Amino acid sequence: MTTGPVTERRVASPHSSSTRHKRARRGKDALLAWGFLLPSAVVFALFLVYPLGRTVYLSMHGNDIIGRPSRFVGLSHFAEMATPQFGQTLMTTVLFTVGVVVPGVAGALVIVLLLEGVIKGQRFLRGAFALPFAFSVASASVIFSVFYSPGNSVLNGILYRLGMDQVPWLTSQEMALWSVCITTVWMNLGYGVLVLAAGIGSIPKEVNEAARIDGATGPRLAWDVTIPMLGPQLFFLIVISTINALQSFGQIHILTAGGPVGSTTTLVYSIFQDAFAYGTSDFGRASAQALVLLLVVLVCTVVQFGVIERKVHYS
Repeated sequence: MTTGPVTERRVASPHSSSTRHKRARRGKDALLAWGFLLPSAVVFALFLVYPLGRTVYLSMHGNDIIGRPSRFVGLSHFAEMATPQFGQTLMTTVLFTVGVVVPGVAGALVIVLLLEGVIKGQRFLRGAFALPFAFSVASASVIFSVFYSPGNSVLNGILYRLGMDQVPWLTSQEMALWSVCITTVWMNLGYGVLVLAAGIGSIPKEVNEAARIDGATGPRLAWDVTIPMLGPQLFFLIVISTINALQSFGQIHILTAGGPVGSTTTLVYSIFQDAFAYGTSDFGRASAQALVLLLVVLVCTVVQFGVIERKVHYS
C-alpha cells in the first residue's frame, strides 16, 4: 500500500491569537490615554516646567540694562542673599505668614462654632461673614487704605471720639506689618468660614446627638467632637492659607509699597522690587529669590503634611 506525501499543517494556537489581541488592545488603550493626557501635559510643560527651568537659568546669569541674560554668574546671586537685609526680609515673611494664618484660621473656626448655636438666621449670618471672600485684593486694600489713612482715618476718628490716642497704622514700622495682616485676615476670613461651615454640615447628626446624651455640651462638645471632626478641613485651610500668605503681594503694594523703611517687604515683594520696580530689571537676582520662595513653600508644606496631617482623623 502506497501513501502520498504527508503535508504538515500548522494550526494557529488560540492562546497566541488571544495574546496578540490583548497586546493590540493595550497599545490602543495606551495611545488613547496619551491622547487624553496630551493637552494637560502641554499646559503643564508650558506653565510649570518651562517657567521653572527658565527661572533656574536666569538665576545663574547676570543681566544687561534691559534685563536680558548677558553672562554666567553661577551661584553668585544666591551668595549675595547672605546679608542682614535679606535675613530681615525672611523674618518679615515669617511674621506676616504667622500673623495671617493663625488668626485667620482661628477666627473662622470661632465664627463657625458660634454660628452653630444660632437657630434663626444661620444661613444669612454665614453669608454675611463669607462676604469678604467676594472682594478682590485691590478693592479690599483700597477700602482699608481709607480706614488707615493718616489724614482722615476712619479708625483714628473712632479712637478720637473715644478719647484715645491716634495710631499710625501704615506710617509706623511697628504697626504697618500688623495693619497689612489685619487686612489680609479680613480678606481670607470668608473663605475659611465657607470651608469650615461645609465641614460642620458634613458631620453626621448622630455623632452630636450621641455626644449630647453622654453629657457633652457647649465648649466640651466643640472641643471633643466638632473640632476633631473638622480635622481634614482645618488641615486643608492651614496649608492653603500658608501658601497664600507666602505669595501675598497686592495688599502690600497698595497699602505700604513695602515700607516704611522695608518693614513690610516680604520675599514676594522683594522679588517684585528687584525685577520690576525702579526700572532695575535685575531678573537674575529676582529669579534666585523666587527659587528661595519655592523652597520655603515646599518646606512649609512638607512640614505641615508631616506634623499636622498625622493628627487628622478622616472619617
